Amino acid sequence: MTSAGWYLRRLSRMGPAEVAGRVGDAVRRRRWRRVLTAPVATVWHEQRRFAATVPGAALASVPPAARQRLVASADRILDGYAEYFGRTRDDLVSPDWSFDPKTGRRAPADVYAFDVPYRDEEAIGDVKQIWEPSRHQHLTVLAAAYAVTGEDRYAERIADHLKSWWAANPPMYGVHWVSGIELGIRLLSWVWVRRLLDGWPGAAQLFEHNPVALHQIYWHQRWLATFRSRGSSANNHVIAEDAGQLAAACAFGWFPDSPRWRSDALRSLDEQLRHNTFGSGLNRELATEYHGLVLELGLAGLTEASRAGMAVPRSAWLTLRRMTDALAAVVDTRLRPPRQGDADDGYGLVLDGEGRDRWAALLTTGEVLFGRLGWWPKVADAEVFTALVGSLAAPPELTGDRPAGRPAHFADAGLTILRAGAGNEEIWCRCDGGPHGFLSIAAHAHADALSLEVRHGGVDILADPGTYCYHCEPEWRRYFRSTLAHNTLELDGADQSVSGGPFLWTRHAESQVLVVHTPRTGVARWCAEHEGYSHTNGPALHRRSVELDDATGELRVLDEVLGSERHPCRLAFHLGPAVEADLDGSTARLRWPGEDGERTAVLELPPELSWTWHRGETDPPLGWYSPGFGVREPAVTLLGTGTAEPATGLATTLRFEGARE
Repeated sequence: MTSAGWYLRRLSRMGPAEVAGRVGDAVRRRRWRRVLTAPVATVWHEQRRFAATVPGAALASVPPAARQRLVASADRILDGYAEYFGRTRDDLVSPDWSFDPKTGRRAPADVYAFDVPYRDEEAIGDVKQIWEPSRHQHLTVLAAAYAVTGEDRYAERIADHLKSWWAANPPMYGVHWVSGIELGIRLLSWVWVRRLLDGWPGAAQLFEHNPVALHQIYWHQRWLATFRSRGSSANNHVIAEDAGQLAAACAFGWFPDSPRWRSDALRSLDEQLRHNTFGSGLNRELATEYHGLVLELGLAGLTEASRAGMAVPRSAWLTLRRMTDALAAVVDTRLRPPRQGDADDGYGLVLDGEGRDRWAALLTTGEVLFGRLGWWPKVADAEVFTALVGSLAAPPELTGDRPAGRPAHFADAGLTILRAGAGNEEIWCRCDGGPHGFLSIAAHAHADALSLEVRHGGVDILADPGTYCYHCEPEWRRYFRSTLAHNTLELDGADQSVSGGPFLWTRHAESQVLVVHTPRTGVARWCAEHEGYSHTNGPALHRRSVELDDATGELRVLDEVLGSERHPCRLAFHLGPAVEADLDGSTARLRWPGEDGERTAVLELPPELSWTWHRGETDPPLGWYSPGFGVREPAVTLLGTGTAEPATGLATTLRFEGARE
């Protein structure tokens, strides 16, 4: 249960306008109880038609491999199976929409939504496990399978699930009416379900001629128009709210309020996309998975507005173009972007089966909409997402400069990518010298200032361990976003930034990039520092310098503590899950499987520290890697412990054997 202290800390991060807005929300929430005691009638237009269909040519353009994956996934869903955050559901033939298979608990479905203690696992279970199936993205997979096969069995299961969900979750009852991001994404799913079922004889009876569906669609949109995320919470949540509202008001424009809802949502989506995005194109949350989520949501929302003939601001399309160019710039040779900040595996719109490559789909869609730049990485096959979304969106011809070459440094985000080699021999190194996070609470940030992430041929060598969990298992939440859990230096046993709760930081470390030199050949250099330890035992600056030698493939790291005091320190290097390590004193020999046999490297660690080997420890947690939300697996952590002396550097060298001839 969230404590009173958390609420006070959370309040301290709000400005006066946000506090006033939240007081107004509290008043509105009390008034909305009338939906339970005296339901308000839903008014809709007498004439209703769904016109936002998908062109037949778009369906025909779905690549055979993507179609095959889609149908296989849809068949598995028909059999009742789906995986959510490491848990396999086997009850999706007839799901219990309030059940959490992780804890075996059920959230109450018969109480006022804003009375549900959704953060309390003991009361309702893991809310992420409950919410995810109700985003109805498994239904968009079934709908896409129907669209490419014409087989009624997919449509009939969709109808069963929607009728079941609508009956179990009337407006303002239960946990599915608590969070705006859930309502927004659910509306996006419903729009695409209706679109992809257009050839099915029962589609109109399921949606526009169904009073229950109309009631649900109306109240979802009215909720979003009333309870907007605001202030320090106006991150990816508000993007989802705006995109869902815009899509529904365009595609389901069956209500007197539809024109106002769609114009307000489009204006806000344009504003919030710009607010959530650096000028360089990277997402301001500095959590890469949310870059993908916001880009998907933006594409889905603007696609509907464009399809409906709205005058979409050029600034909105330009923001999405910058985001796509930035994504193309930061991915490695396997099209994997950095593993930075929080990640909960959330998607804005799912149209592909299992095995989909989110990043490839976004790049191929960007190529269709904005044009591919010569330096973009090559993507072999398009996905269903690209074939369908790319066929509906119609951005105007956009002017403005785009990067002539592949950017390596994003000054506003403080992110730098050092590279050497190419293909299976590419050495990719992410250096973090940016802001701690976005807005006053930096909800999805980790205490990872000056951390490194290193890959060889797309394989994690020095890895960002990931996220693992949000609301539940607080000890693991603390670990995965701690300084110790990242490839950086910890002083005085403290995190660089001060946590006030699972999605709250009360003090943010401030970083500054001092040197960036990224030539095409030769030695690339980066240097940055942060003052996050000024709140511990005597002020201290942590400065880190990194060099990557293109000729030798050698990576050199120097950590310095600037100040007058000695500080107890720990320097961690977290290895990827495929990497094994033999530690001998301050030398670690690394090995991992490669496409052409076993690969090896030598990691020379600072001899001034005492080095220990850890893997899969739980008391306290150390030596873990989270490949996806809700999943963790043992991985090797090399931990150096000792004292950081003033003006004395700790030098680390990583040499890839055979990486360069």
